[in-house]
Amino acid sequence: MNDLFPHLIATSLGLTDKQVRQTLALLDDGATIPFISRYRKEATGGLDEVQIESIRDRYEKLKETERRKETILTTIEAQGKLTDALKQRIESTWDNTELEDLYLPYKPKRKTRAEMARQKGLTPLATLLMLQKDPAPDRQAKSYVKGDVKSVEEALKGACDIIAEQVSEDERSRQTVRTTFDRRAVITARVVKGKEAEAANYRDYFDVADPLKRCSSHRLLAMRRAEAEGVLKVSIAPDEDDTCLERLERQYVRGNNACSRYVAEAVQDAYKRLLKPSIETEFAASSKERADDEAIRVFAANLRQLLLASPLGQKRVMGIDPGFRTGCKVVCLDAQGNLLHNENIYPHPPVSKPKEAAQKIQKMVEAYRIEAMAIGNGTASRETEDFLKHLRFDRDMQIFVVSEQGASIYSASKLAREEFPDYDVTVRGAVSIARRLMDPLAELVKIDPKSIGVGQYQHDVDQTKLKKSLDQTVESCVNLVGVNLNTASSHLLTYISGLGPQLAQNIVSYRAEHGPFASRRDLLKVPRMGTKAFEQCAGFLRIPDAKNPLDNTAVHPESYGIVEQMAKDLGCTVSELIADKQLRLRIQPERYLTDTVGMPTLKDILQELDKPGRDPRGPIKVFEFDPNVRTLDDLREGMELPGIVGNITNFGAFVDIGIKENGLIHLSQLADRYISDPNEVVSIHQHVRVRVLGIDTERKRIQLTLRGVSQEGL
Repeated sequence: MNDLFPHLIATSLGLTDKQVRQTLALLDDGATIPFISRYRKEATGGLDEVQIESIRDRYEKLKETERRKETILTTIEAQGKLTDALKQRIESTWDNTELEDLYLPYKPKRKTRAEMARQKGLTPLATLLMLQKDPAPDRQAKSYVKGDVKSVEEALKGACDIIAEQVSEDERSRQTVRTTFDRRAVITARVVKGKEAEAANYRDYFDVADPLKRCSSHRLLAMRRAEAEGVLKVSIAPDEDDTCLERLERQYVRGNNACSRYVAEAVQDAYKRLLKPSIETEFAASSKERADDEAIRVFAANLRQLLLASPLGQKRVMGIDPGFRTGCKVVCLDAQGNLLHNENIYPHPPVSKPKEAAQKIQKMVEAYRIEAMAIGNGTASRETEDFLKHLRFDRDMQIFVVSEQGASIYSASKLAREEFPDYDVTVRGAVSIARRLMDPLAELVKIDPKSIGVGQYQHDVDQTKLKKSLDQTVESCVNLVGVNLNTASSHLLTYISGLGPQLAQNIVSYRAEHGPFASRRDLLKVPRMGTKAFEQCAGFLRIPDAKNPLDNTAVHPESYGIVEQMAKDLGCTVSELIADKQLRLRIQPERYLTDTVGMPTLKDILQELDKPGRDPRGPIKVFEFDPNVRTLDDLREGMELPGIVGNITNFGAFVDIGIKENGLIHLSQLADRYISDPNEVVSIHQHVRVRVLGIDTERKRIQLTLRGVSQEGL
């Protein structure tokens, strides 16, 4: 590691050099972000996952820049043009833009107009013009009319091409234009002539001119998507080109003679032909990158909320994938999510067999001791919910409507085929719906996050960045909740800190061959489970009925000795210590401080002993839509309706109000105060009460508000 890296990262993130250095050492040693955040607080000074991720990302970027410097230095040195001053500047900068500016004059390029002019021997003439002292450059140009140069005009034009390229590659020129773009760039969108009908979905962008600095990420991504589809023409430029030209001319044009006029022409050419397109490309890329980062941040935040949605828990559940013509696919699962039974019912038109369907449902509820029902929220969802609510059962029955986004993706996946080789996609889809109610996290990790329906332009952003962010979000959520070592699928185990696909499969195979794990220590018997992998994963795996009660907590095995010493000092067992709050109140944590165990770890241990194995997710609530609202035509302005937040973007929140079309609460309608982020007010799956502000039946858009609407009782 470059010794300078910790300081550069610490300065940029407002951390201490020691925090960064020790965090990087842990990362380089193979520790995962969840492990470092949870079990190495003393080393990092209590950094959270977001801070550790920022350190890692900046470290990767610095390493990339370092590699780029080596390439640049090697290239310039091979040309014999690497001076000590240039080498020092390249080695001392960590700004990628400055680095590329320094490299640009030496960068191998295709045959340019300037290069052809240089090959014709016109460099001295260009130098003469740049001095701007000769009152009659035409006379000097005559001596260059030979060989491939056929006229004075051609000689002067070639010399101007050389000057234009020099101006465009000069670091000061680029910074001048860059500064103007930064302050005054406008992003403009115009509909491509003749594409008006094809571009109907983008009509809000047919004639746009927004200051680039204030253009929101969703607007920029929408314009770029339309540009990619060939229906909009998008450009970025300063609102006035004259400003840039004036500044450049002040740098290069000295005097008012014939040479100066040629230089002025060359500067204009440099700006319009070379500099402006180059800096526009640069700003298009940087603005797109910022928009991508914002969209990815929103997506990751939504995914996190979705994955951490409240679970029903281990109950016997009936899952129903509703439909009209093809009927409703019904499955019955036991408390562990195993499929016990499946069949079809036809309570709705066109088949219309409600009595037969009711009898089948009641029979299944009784036979499989069903405790709750999960209905997919797609076609015929509301009708199926009504049908079930009018049935009588011999027990209390909770009925939930569950998002089925991505269920069809899962049901056709390799994973689903391996899990249910003897069943078709409709059965697998209904099972997925039921399991989402029992444990959303365990089920949703099986589906590509992009298919879950909580993104914003997810197919338009940098896919590598998106995957990295979403994978890390899933990993963070799985490790925050922890998983049952004896019931978790190999797919879920894959996301546990320190495990990967191979070790996860080895755990499941070992479990199948030897039976349930009796203790965390038994993990070391799993093939290829080394001490490092065990250190990283053990604290996030739970064994509910283990002999050692600490195996069902977030206390890491490396800290068991501390808890055992606490119990010994109080004259009790670990089990008694966990069961008796009065005993725990007598613990004096400062007595257990050591060189490696500080107060942060001791506080975490005591907190875990208070609520061992606590699930950080809240309790689930039953929700009911307004029974009088089924279609867009049932809506009226001013209506107040219950709804569920289904997706959050940086411009507002989309709410399911029980009809096919979701309504939008714009950012300005989320609160009576100014907010910049919808997550300040709402979260995915939150139950809200909204008022209808407007209905656009032609575009099937619904405007909603939370302002002035009481949320009591939800």
